[in-house]
Amino acid sequence: MRIQVNGTSLFADVEGPGLVPDGDTMREKPTLLLLHGGPGHDHSIFKPAYGRLADLAQIVYVDQRGNGRSQDSDPATWNLDQWADDIPALCDALGITKPIVLGWSFGGIVAMHYAGRHPDHPARLILQSTMARMDVDLVVEGFRTEAGEAAALAAKAFLTEGTPETFAAFGRLCAPAYSPDPAFPSTEDVHAMLRMVPNPELTMRFLSQERFDLRPGLAAIRCPTLVVAGSRDPITPLTMADEIMAALPVGSRLEVFDKSGHFIPDTEGERFFALLRSFIV
Repeated sequence: MRIQVNGTSLFADVEGPGLVPDGDTMREKPTLLLLHGGPGHDHSIFKPAYGRLADLAQIVYVDQRGNGRSQDSDPATWNLDQWADDIPALCDALGITKPIVLGWSFGGIVAMHYAGRHPDHPARLILQSTMARMDVDLVVEGFRTEAGEAAALAAKAFLTEGTPETFAAFGRLCAPAYSPDPAFPSTEDVHAMLRMVPNPELTMRFLSQERFDLRPGLAAIRCPTLVVAGSRDPITPLTMADEIMAALPVGSRLEVFDKSGHFIPDTEGERFFALLRSFIV
């Protein structure tokens, strides 16, 4: 479906009912709003794996402004403030109150900024494999550790130049290091991921030019917050999760997955989804 939000049309999809029979009445389930990575990608990264949570919560998938099927907007509005402010506006349009918001990678950046700007809006916050600030040196070192010097140099070139050539080299040399599992991503997986980026220009521009630091705003977050990180993640290294935790209010929770990189659901899925289930309820 398409929803009018802040002067543009966002694509959203819904999985599972919001109301379910409970004896003689209807019980309202919580809403889990999923924010994808990128930017420049879409919500398909969550499917079908996250659908296993539909018995606990109604799941709302969204292609964020400028991403996926929601590209038809003014590029001048493709910024963190606007992406963050689109979330409560989308919820208003759909009649959603107190969502549980999960942001993965770039989606986690947006989720943090949203929760800091609108602290009374979310019921809970899940920050999966993400960063509160862009630190090129930390990312380059992450790829050096997981994939060697050639990958480190490719990451630095892409994150500072952001050209089609450096993007292609990043995909070839760095994307395989997103997961320590030798079965994923394969060369075919990497090529498929690059072909599936709906807005590569946004990806290149954001990652090579945007320099943000959200840590000062994290203290304003009021809802229960879960931070999830893979200890072998090169693009959002574990150090970045520690930075997030240091800036969040006391009582926030960090869960580290020692066998995982950036794709925790693919390497330690059973533990990961059990953790999400316990946090949602």
